[in-house]
Amino acid sequence: MQLKLNRDLTSGSISKNLWYLAGPMMATNALQTLFNIVDMIFVGRLGPSPIAAVSVVGVFMMIPFSLILGLSIATGAMVSRYYGAHDYESASHVANQTIISAIIGGVFITVIGVLSAPYLLGLFGVEANVHRLGTVYLRIIFVASIPLALQFLTAAIFQAVGDATTAMWINVVSVILNVILDPLLIFGIGFFPRWGVAGAAWATSFARLIGMTFALYLLFHKQTHLVLKWKRLKPDGSIIRRLLKIGIPSSLQMTLRSASGIIMMGIVAHFGTFALAAYGIGIRIDMLVMMPGFGLAAATATLVGQNLGAHKPDRAVKSSWLAAAYFFAIMTVAGVLFYIFAPHIFAIFNKTAGVIQNGTIYERIIVFSYPFLAVAIILNRALSGAGETVITMIITGASLFGIAVPLAFAIPYFFSVGVRGVWISIVISTFVQAIIVTVIFLRGKWKAKKM
Repeated sequence: MQLKLNRDLTSGSISKNLWYLAGPMMATNALQTLFNIVDMIFVGRLGPSPIAAVSVVGVFMMIPFSLILGLSIATGAMVSRYYGAHDYESASHVANQTIISAIIGGVFITVIGVLSAPYLLGLFGVEANVHRLGTVYLRIIFVASIPLALQFLTAAIFQAVGDATTAMWINVVSVILNVILDPLLIFGIGFFPRWGVAGAAWATSFARLIGMTFALYLLFHKQTHLVLKWKRLKPDGSIIRRLLKIGIPSSLQMTLRSASGIIMMGIVAHFGTFALAAYGIGIRIDMLVMMPGFGLAAATATLVGQNLGAHKPDRAVKSSWLAAAYFFAIMTVAGVLFYIFAPHIFAIFNKTAGVIQNGTIYERIIVFSYPFLAVAIILNRALSGAGETVITMIITGASLFGIAVPLAFAIPYFFSVGVRGVWISIVISTFVQAIIVTVIFLRGKWKAKKM
C-alpha cells in the first residue's frame, strides 16, 4: 500500500482538503463504533450475565481510552505543525517519541488494569457471575493495552501528515478480523476453543494486535517524509513532557464528559424508567448524527496544525470556519428532520408508548442545541489542533459542571417542568459553550501558540 503524501494541505482548495481528510476520518469513526457493536451482538447470544458484564466493563474502558485519545490529540497537534513547516526531522522525532510513549503508557495501563480489575467491578455491586465474567474480560482487554495504544497513535500520526486513508484501512483490517474471530472464539466453531466472554476479549485483542503490526509496518517501512527507525526509539524527556502537556488536558476533558454523563444519567433516573430509557436511546441518536462532525473536527485539527506550521494562520482560520459551516448545516437539517419524525425514530428502538412519548419530548427540545453543538465541536478541535488544550478543557468543564449539571437539578425543582428541565439545561449549556469557544477562537491568541 502506497501512502498518499502528495497532497499539500497548506495550499489549494480548503474545501477539497477538508473533505479529503474528513471522509476517511468519518469512516474510521464509524469503524470504531462497529468494533464495539460487533462484540455486543455476539456476546448478547450468550445470555444476560455475559452482556451485563461487557456493558459494565465499557464504563471502565473509558479511562484508558481517554488517556490514549488525549495523547493522540497531542501527537496530531505537534506532528501536523512540524509537517506543515516542512520540518520533517522534528515531525519524525515526535512520531518516534509517540511510539515510545504508547509503549510506556500501555505497560502502565496493563499493570494497573490487571491488578485492579476485580475491585473496579466490585464498585458496581454486580452479582457474582457478572463480576467473574467482567473481571476476566477486563483483564484480557487491559493486557492488550499496548496494541490498542499503538494502533490509535499510529493512526494519529498518519492523519497528522494528511494520510487519513491509511488510518482508515488499518481500522478496516482490525474490524474484519474482529468480526471473523468473535464467533470462532466465543462459540468454539470448528477446532477453535469455546471461550465465551473471554473469547470476545481475545478476539478484540488479537484484532488490535494485527492492526498494530500492520500500522507499524507501514509507518517504519514505507517511503515517506517521516523517518522512523527502530534504533531511534530512545526516550526524549523534553518531547514526551510536551506531548503530555498537550495531551493530559484533552484526556481530562474527556473524563469530565464521562463523569457529567454519569451524573446526568443519575438525575434522569429519578424521573422514571421511561425517561431513562428515552435518554439512553436519545444519546445514541445524538451520537449518530454527530459522527460526520467528529470526522470534520479531526480534519480541521490537521489543517489548523499544518497551516500554522506553514505560517498561514489565515488558512487555519478559514479551514475552521468552513468546517463549522458544513457541520452547522448538517446539524440544522438533522434537527429539523428529527423534530418532525421524533416519534417514528424512537419507535424503531422501542415500541413502548411511555418511551416514545418521553423520547419525542427529549428530541424536540434537544435539537435546538444541534447547531450550537456543531460550532462548539469544530472550534474546540481547531483550538486543540493548535495545541490549546488547556482552554478547551476549562470551557468543557465549566459548561458541564458550571451550567448543565446545576441547571439539571435546579430547573425541574424551581419550575416544575419535570424531566424537560434536564433537556433544557443541556441546550443552555451547549449554547453557552458555543458562545465562549467562539469568543476564544475570534480573539486569535491560539494562532501564536508555540509547540
